[in-house]
Amino acid sequence: MKLLEPAQLGTLTLPNRVVMAPMTRSRAPGTVPTPLMAEYYAQRATAGLIITEATQVSPSAQGYPDTPGLHTREQIEAWRAVTDAVHAAGGRIFAQLWHVGRISHSSYQNGQAPIAPSAVRPVGQLYTHGGLVDFETPRALETAEIAGLIEDFRQAAKNALQAGFDGVEIHGANGYLLDQFLESGTNQRSDQYGGSVENRARLLLEVTEAVSGAIGADRVGLRLSPGGTFNDMSDADPAETFSYVARALNSFGLAYLHVVETSQSNAPQGMRGHSPTALLREHFQGTLITAGGYERDSAERALKAGQADLVAFARAYIANPDLVERFRRGAPIAEPEAQTMYGGGEQGYTSYPTLEAQKATGTGI
Repeated sequence: MKLLEPAQLGTLTLPNRVVMAPMTRSRAPGTVPTPLMAEYYAQRATAGLIITEATQVSPSAQGYPDTPGLHTREQIEAWRAVTDAVHAAGGRIFAQLWHVGRISHSSYQNGQAPIAPSAVRPVGQLYTHGGLVDFETPRALETAEIAGLIEDFRQAAKNALQAGFDGVEIHGANGYLLDQFLESGTNQRSDQYGGSVENRARLLLEVTEAVSGAIGADRVGLRLSPGGTFNDMSDADPAETFSYVARALNSFGLAYLHVVETSQSNAPQGMRGHSPTALLREHFQGTLITAGGYERDSAERALKAGQADLVAFARAYIANPDLVERFRRGAPIAEPEAQTMYGGGEQGYTSYPTLEAQKATGTGI
């Protein structure tokens, strides 16, 4: 099975092509990782690569309750316990670095408005510590502030290596800050970071350059979501926008490009008939990870067809810490509990049993 064959990723040799996708689980009170998180990730260390939940590069980057950061000494030391546990279990782990931009609220920003490329308010609501609230109109970043934002990503990447991570993934997908700059529906700027696709892609590429320069491009991945509409996103010509980015990334020598697939039934006009993975495969010359609703057989078909080099699994990894072994045996894939996805303690987090544990005890979760 190609899914279980080794693969080279930058300087890492992966034992298989199964990637644990980044998933927010909101179990870092005060934005500091916990010993329970170390246990959670270590349980899943048989993945070819683990990509952590999205992790704030600065205090202003937060937009959800109890999501971890990577910008203080306390956070770095707490993450070190996580990476040590994963490495002790034989795994490899990248930290996903994000800034949520407008997908935040003044309650996370010391009473200030969230930041964004432009003052475009998203449609919808978000969770805060006080419950579900409407999105607010963000404040457009001044041009002079952008250098500091790039520095936040660069420093967070350096902090990740101090914390023992094998590398980082830059979160440029799903309607968060870098994606907000990239897509025309959220970027109405008239400076060098707005207007043309070259200008809108500028921040994403400058962050990629800064992070690569800080820790080495072979330790850096990037996630994109062409045609994604999550977080009220849109672009006038997503195929052109993301093809441009994919071509521009070829000069960096990144460890990988991570692409989020979208359902054709939900695809915007400019992406109908285009698989995001297939589109970027045409333009990006390096290692490609695809993600988005894959099962074992569909992942195997994608790899054999050369559509991608590795496949990331999200939901399946919540309830199946031994997902690789289940794929190996063709064993059933357990379904996660919806009510314990976000927040809480060990129930629905570290409590899901492996096949061996089930066999020994005769019990499920």
